[in-house]
Amino acid sequence: MATILGVGIATLDIINTVDHYPQEDEEMRALSQRIARGGNCTNTLVALSQLGHTCHWAGVLADEPDGSRILDDLDTNRVAYHDCMIHPGGKVPTSYINLNQATGTRTIVHYRDLPELPYKAFEAIELDRYDWVHFEGRNVEQTAQMMQRVAREAPVARISLEIEKPREGIEALFDLAHVVIFSRAFALSRGYEDGAEFLKAMHRLTRAEVLYCAWGELGGYGMLADGSHFDSPAFPPEALVDTIAAGDVFNAGVINASLNGHSCQESLQQACRVAGDHCGVEGIQLWNFNLPYSDEPAH
Repeated sequence: MATILGVGIATLDIINTVDHYPQEDEEMRALSQRIARGGNCTNTLVALSQLGHTCHWAGVLADEPDGSRILDDLDTNRVAYHDCMIHPGGKVPTSYINLNQATGTRTIVHYRDLPELPYKAFEAIELDRYDWVHFEGRNVEQTAQMMQRVAREAPVARISLEIEKPREGIEALFDLAHVVIFSRAFALSRGYEDGAEFLKAMHRLTRAEVLYCAWGELGGYGMLADGSHFDSPAFPPEALVDTIAAGDVFNAGVINASLNGHSCQESLQQACRVAGDHCGVEGIQLWNFNLPYSDEPAH
């Protein structure tokens, strides 16, 4: 198994399960509530840790009680955080999530009052221990410097980049990763309603070795640097329980399969499969999932 560094955010998620999405000015009672650690990067690391990898998180955390709650969860899931920067003020980024029991979909209101991880803090991280470094596509200028440092000082390490939301200048990061993983939300923000067509457009903007795009209930798409493309169906669970972090688990599936020597096409299939399995349970619970899945390639 591999040693992986993830650079991004951790959040506190307050999740209310409701029987329908509330109308404006409606007062309703939640069916249940749970409070959990969230955040794209740490979700992906937790999934990778549960799949057997040694995982480390680099990010910023506020010095307040909710920060301790997040660290406790990372301890439980065996994700190290000695490269985390503790900020003396501010508030842990908090996501207020309505989880619709009828559809399994979620609506999120997010609040943050913390700075992003600066390059100066990243400079102190010893990179030679890592086989793979995964970045969230945010804080573009500083993240570009971090990715360049990995390529320069740890050339053996693979670099992956998650592009979830449109951000000013985000295209500057595309050429700095070996693997770029896009969300459907990002594709839609660019006006694309077809994942394969979206990747054709993104292929013209990057020299990355492989591009992936998760497409929810329709599965996912991939494209190699030579322009060849592939796809995978979705693997929905028997009952849809929780779609929170499905994209983050998809990312983990791509990374895990790649590290296990699978082809890009097989990695896409495995990512879709593990994301589907995840949607059938509450929270990230991959400890007992049978990975890697079949070596039979996706069609």
